[in-house]
Amino acid sequence: MTADVHRLIGFYRTPLGRISRALVREQVTALAGDVSGKRVLGLGFATPYLRFTLQRAERVLAFMPARQGSSAWPREGPSHTVLCDPLEMPLTDAAIDLTIAIHAIEHVADAEELMRELWRITAPNGHLILVVPRRRGIWAQRDNTPFGQGNPYSGGQLDKLLRDHSFVPEAWRDGLFLPPVRSSLVLKSARLFETLGRLLGPAMSGVICVRARKEAFPAVPRRRREERFVRVPGLNAATARQG
Repeated sequence: MTADVHRLIGFYRTPLGRISRALVREQVTALAGDVSGKRVLGLGFATPYLRFTLQRAERVLAFMPARQGSSAWPREGPSHTVLCDPLEMPLTDAAIDLTIAIHAIEHVADAEELMRELWRITAPNGHLILVVPRRRGIWAQRDNTPFGQGNPYSGGQLDKLLRDHSFVPEAWRDGLFLPPVRSSLVLKSARLFETLGRLLGPAMSGVICVRARKEAFPAVPRRRREERFVRVPGLNAATARQG
């Protein structure tokens, strides 16, 4: 199920959305490190997590899937967003130093083809940060947030997907130990839930965050796309018949 951009925007405007964004953004910024002079791509609906890159990165792009829809970002200045097919991104080979994919891989119909496309656009020794719902996490079991939509992953599944497509995982982080409820008491205790969750172990987290480095050679070549020629019949314009 593909998330709708209006629902995504609506979620991040709620108190639960704002807190979950802050908690996940901490993990993303820690994994990203110094982005000075880098070419950064946000894929899916990553704009709530990209603002820290605007002043330091050489270039920042936000690609949003056509089925999801797009919204202008940032609010100030020219928009950095592009509406496109994530399996055929309008970029040359090795164009991106760092991709941050959020609300992306769990919604695509062909995750393996997306990984091949990500390998193509990533520069040598470039990095990919994925944030996906944890399969056994409580956020994946509840469909009242964007993290409850699409296909969740376990850590082992994500590790295999990356390694099978020539990305080497370098760092793992867990996030969203906070339950996905809108109770004001729970929201005020967000930091307490994060602290307790880390003591109990990663199985209690709602999302998995991983940074992986691109290897020099693709493990799986891209599929050859057959050219299709469609014969269009020559039809003259005609008025509608009156019943």
